[in-house]
Amino acid sequence: MTDTVGRALGPGPGLGASATGDGLVRRRRRRWVHGTAFGLAALVVVAGGTGWALYAKLSDNITADDAAARELARYERERPTALVRGAQNILLIGSDTRAGEGNAQYGRDLGSERSDTTILLHLAANRRSATAVSLPRDLMVDIPGCQKADGSRSEPVFAMFNHAFQVGGSACTIRTVEKLTDVRIDHHVVVDFRGFKKMVDAVDGVRVCLKEPIDDRAAEVKLPAGRVMLDGEQALGFVRARKSLGDGSDTERMERQQHFLGALVNKVQSSDVLLNPGKLYPVLDAATSALTTDPELASLRGLYQLVRGLRTIPIKQVQFLTVPRESYVYDANRDQLVEPEAEKLFARLRADQPVAVARSAPDARTAAPRHKGEDTTDGDGGGGGEDAPSAAPTFRGSTAAEHGCA
Repeated sequence: MTDTVGRALGPGPGLGASATGDGLVRRRRRRWVHGTAFGLAALVVVAGGTGWALYAKLSDNITADDAAARELARYERERPTALVRGAQNILLIGSDTRAGEGNAQYGRDLGSERSDTTILLHLAANRRSATAVSLPRDLMVDIPGCQKADGSRSEPVFAMFNHAFQVGGSACTIRTVEKLTDVRIDHHVVVDFRGFKKMVDAVDGVRVCLKEPIDDRAAEVKLPAGRVMLDGEQALGFVRARKSLGDGSDTERMERQQHFLGALVNKVQSSDVLLNPGKLYPVLDAATSALTTDPELASLRGLYQLVRGLRTIPIKQVQFLTVPRESYVYDANRDQLVEPEAEKLFARLRADQPVAVARSAPDARTAAPRHKGEDTTDGDGGGGGEDAPSAAPTFRGSTAAEHGCA
């Protein structure tokens, strides 16, 4: 990304200074995230005198999670140290809150919200891979004492993972993940049901391929088998459906969520939305108004700085997996980590080493090593940190390239 586009995204007379000419044609051929930044610059140019107002509106849409920032600062000495400069770990949290416009229809208000979906997204320092690790909400973990919404403090407890968000919001969830993984969380993003729907509708829906029909009353979704274009409401039902599909486990639901996210990546990459100013603004408006983030990300410039390097990541290197888990020994309806496989995964994320995924890999209980001596440092698999060991484990998972409809 050139400095010209960077200036076009910022305040002052540099707005859109070089957004025309041959350079524009060359930039339009680059990858979709590059197109996002450029499309925004073009939008500002098209808007003319109102360009800065539009930029400011989009930036102001994002809610800064200042309370979480204060809580994390209080415990800074306890937090892990980032080991590899340039690598980024972002915690993506899907909230099941029934508060707010449009959320009450999904069930009764329990008086608090929990993390319905949590994904640890690791961006390699060399920006040649992105690895999304789903953390089961039923995983039994140690939750530290956290500040509650009323200002009081909870006691440390061993409980289900999603209890952390219910007790202490995003800060408590981040501290729990850091305690579990020893991975430093650099940024976090929280989105609720309504925000999820808005973002899907803003890109005119996402196509998925279903092997069998879905009819889940609890999730309020009914879909035929085959190629289906999901609007926001249907997409929400698809990623929430659980009890009526497969074995009813949260593990299968996480796989569907990963399938949907892979299809979304395919949709965004293949569409012209991010290069068309007229289509881009509604997408950005929906996305920014749906997010609560750490203060550093709570501006259009902050988000731009985060995603600008993603243009070099091939779609086949956008990877999805679930943390190695198994049924909790004392309750089959809960989960526990499988060791040492889980620690192997966390260690590779900490060191920014390549993480390999394959659908044919063994399940989480028996994550198998690759052939001894196989080269894992070619850059296509990830990391920008230390040299990878000769026997890097392959985890059961998939890539975004596998989730498009042929």
